[in-house]
Amino acid sequence: MMNRIFAFFKKETVLCVSFILAVASMFIVPPDRNYWEYIDFRTLAILFCLMSVMAGLQKIGVFDRVAKKLLGHVKSGHSLILTLVLLCFFSSMFITNDVALITFVPFTFIVLNMLGDGQKDRLLLPVVVMQTIAANLGSMLTPLGNPQNLYLYGKAGLSIYEFLMLMLPYTLLSLVLLVVWSIIQGRVCPQIPKLDGASVQQGSSHGKKAVYPLVVYLMLFLLCLLTVGRILPWQAAFFAVLIMVFAVDRQVLVKVDYSLLFTFICFFIFIGNVGRIPAFRDFLQGMIAGREVYTAVIVSQVISNVPAALLLSGFTENFAGLIIGTNLGGLGTLIASMASLISYKYVAKEASGRKSKYILLFTAGNIFFLALLVLLYILLGS
Repeated sequence: MMNRIFAFFKKETVLCVSFILAVASMFIVPPDRNYWEYIDFRTLAILFCLMSVMAGLQKIGVFDRVAKKLLGHVKSGHSLILTLVLLCFFSSMFITNDVALITFVPFTFIVLNMLGDGQKDRLLLPVVVMQTIAANLGSMLTPLGNPQNLYLYGKAGLSIYEFLMLMLPYTLLSLVLLVVWSIIQGRVCPQIPKLDGASVQQGSSHGKKAVYPLVVYLMLFLLCLLTVGRILPWQAAFFAVLIMVFAVDRQVLVKVDYSLLFTFICFFIFIGNVGRIPAFRDFLQGMIAGREVYTAVIVSQVISNVPAALLLSGFTENFAGLIIGTNLGGLGTLIASMASLISYKYVAKEASGRKSKYILLFTAGNIFFLALLVLLYILLGS
């Protein structure tokens, strides 16, 4: 029995830790009707929808075919890595960092699997780390890039142009750093074999039978994007995806990472309870005044940047500072941005024996980027 518990904890470390934190916080703030308000059902519903749609697309072999076509044009290691990283960077500006990682991290596994075990082992962890950083950095440019931007954009009353100009310097520096890293990493591993159709192992061979589910999944993906943009209510998207995926292929629903959803719920409970502790609330009131950016960065390391935005917005009118701070604060610890948990879960499943190395590389890369971006903030005049 103990061996099974230990094995589960090792496999689902983040879930277990978040559960322990949530339960511990319940002893300080006993459960009541306010708990219901902690849960961001919209985020959970959209995440469920996206994971379902991506699982369906992957099952019918869409990512395999895209990967084959992409690699047909890749001539070097740095061009391959640059493509994989910048896909996350630019797409996250419009489809959120969560969606970008849900879409392109599994895609990366498919691509690297085509290169053979040697190349895959060298590239897998650093590329996924940099994709995660790229998604978190690209998403900071636009109000649609991530949940805290949408929230703070509404609170601040900024125009879209003002929001873009506020975050543009940090986005441009991030792009330069990502390009330089990709070129350097590609030169370390420059040998990319020519992969033709015969070398690609398709994940599905449905052929014409896959046309109908492909159309359905693409329509559902569009529905998800409209929901992310708040054009459609999340309830409509949730039930539409649930019903249509069940009708097309109910086995796809089994592939949804429900442990990730429960991890989010546990963090929501923990964060909600912490926000109701008077001593903690008074401490924030005194700490944040005039130090919004630095406070947001620090708090994000502990409770992630989305809850940090929600929590700190009640203690200051400097929403521009919170926008910068919570976006930069998405770098750092594994929970600084909840989107980072998505990549970690995929790596834990694909390369479970290398989770510790991934966390080490992830932390080092995040600290490096965070330090340079904070330095830019200082140089811009704070």
